[in-house]
Amino acid sequence: MDLTEDTAKKIATLQAKLDRKLGPEYISTRPGPGGGPKLTYAEGWKIINLANEVFGFNGWSSSVVNLTTDYVDFNEESKRYNVGVTAVVRVTLRDGVYHEDVGYGNLENSKTKGPALDKCKKEAVTDAVKRALRNFGNLLGNCLYDKQYAQEVVKI
Repeated sequence: MDLTEDTAKKIATLQAKLDRKLGPEYISTRPGPGGGPKLTYAEGWKIINLANEVFGFNGWSSSVVNLTTDYVDFNEESKRYNVGVTAVVRVTLRDGVYHEDVGYGNLENSKTKGPALDKCKKEAVTDAVKRALRNFGNLLGNCLYDKQYAQEVVKI
């Protein structure tokens, strides 16, 4: 496939943006599971805003490929629900390039089943969108998988 000079420049400019790493203003931390080391992450709305800046509001889209309720358990003693949901999302750019990834949402000890399912589905889809977007480059979250970078950026 032959690219025009203009197209090649656009791709190079886009790639240069995507190669940059997230600044500290985009990064949050939370306690690790079981009191383990803190986890670094970027909130969904921040990554979506970045994708809009990089690709344009109409330069990308996401679609749910699959949404599976993994479990809905009801505890008779506590009268509470535990719910887990998995989502597969595809993020597609205007030119047809796409990435898919999986996300997960769960909630334990919910008083109600409906809102628990709603929260888990939204969490799973947002997680999958973030994970799919990270495949486009560092700027959209892939840099957070570099443990050394993640440790250093939270100190800033």
